[in-house]
Amino acid sequence: MLVDNLVQFGRVLRRAGIPVGPDRVLAGIAALEAVGVTRRDDVHAALAAVMLDRHEQQAVFDVAFEAFWRDPKLLERMMYLLLPRIERRGVKEPPKRPQRVQDALAASKPPSADTRRAPPGEERTQFEATLTFSERERLQHADFESMSSAEFEAVKALVERLPPPFAPVLRRRREPAVRGSPDLRATLRRMARTPHTLQLVHARARTELPAAVVLLDISGSMERYARIFLHYVHGLIQRRLRLQVFTFGTRLTNVTRALRLHDPDAALAAAAAQVPDWHGGTRIAASLDEFNRRWARRVLPGNAALLLVTDGLERDEQGDLARAAAQLRRLAHEIVWLNPLLRFAGFEPRAAGIRALLPQVDRFLPVHNLASLADLGRALAAPPRRPGASTWN
Repeated sequence: MLVDNLVQFGRVLRRAGIPVGPDRVLAGIAALEAVGVTRRDDVHAALAAVMLDRHEQQAVFDVAFEAFWRDPKLLERMMYLLLPRIERRGVKEPPKRPQRVQDALAASKPPSADTRRAPPGEERTQFEATLTFSERERLQHADFESMSSAEFEAVKALVERLPPPFAPVLRRRREPAVRGSPDLRATLRRMARTPHTLQLVHARARTELPAAVVLLDISGSMERYARIFLHYVHGLIQRRLRLQVFTFGTRLTNVTRALRLHDPDAALAAAAAQVPDWHGGTRIAASLDEFNRRWARRVLPGNAALLLVTDGLERDEQGDLARAAAQLRRLAHEIVWLNPLLRFAGFEPRAAGIRALLPQVDRFLPVHNLASLADLGRALAAPPRRPGASTWN
């Protein structure tokens, strides 16, 4: 019985994002045989020691362990919940479970006894909660702004797994390989240790994903698109894409360090805590000017591309936005403007902010659904075509 529960617990951790395979479940069984199951703290420490390989996974493991294995104080907590609110002032509320742990526990629950067998003469209809192929296909082309709350939560998980938009580039440095051209220097070093044996060492050109910078508009008109795009760039950072991420509404904020956290829930919460101007106004000109002065020369090395994610809805009566965009064009290797307004077939650049930005960008692409994000890599692989204000009549 304990082994079955341990296998089920491993599945819960795997659904919650912790890579727990059969080898770690077997190691957990051996660990419990060594420490015993008489003390709850010993079981917790033993399983954590053999099932985790990153420090960031500890918080998710603790919540999943607390929820999956029976808590001796569970009845006491339930009694506290039944007390009137005025009498619970000094009671510490239990920590809120992360959403992915909640989903993993819900998926692991076996059907209850009343759902296994329906009473005679009573028909019972059951629905499958997982996304089917047709459901995924529909979400691919659904606009983020028009999605329901449930669809929006489902898309958050899908967007984290989208492939990087940039193709790997070759570097001068080489790396060891089983096959490839001979590496004379490494071969001679090996022969110095074993002079009577000639064993060729091969190497190949190293490839890595190029660096990029993201400037993300988090104003009120961009709220849903910004939240989805933060999940998107978090998934890219976890794939070792060298990204620097800045948000701007009324001020510029660097959220790169927060998005490096492995847990997406913790990463997005840390980023939101850093941003004081979420869902506020828009000052694109001031934000671009601050980026040019403080950050551009530090985070735009060599051939780094800059992804500007905004709808461009700002007045440019004094030409400040045009000047800031022109300076950014001189500092960046390539500027890619991702605008959700391009989802409209009859879009025309009538807003002053859009007309000020458009002549300085190399690519002008839509970003309003999963399909547009998935096609981003193909669009960036095509030769750049500077759109300019003369593209539309």
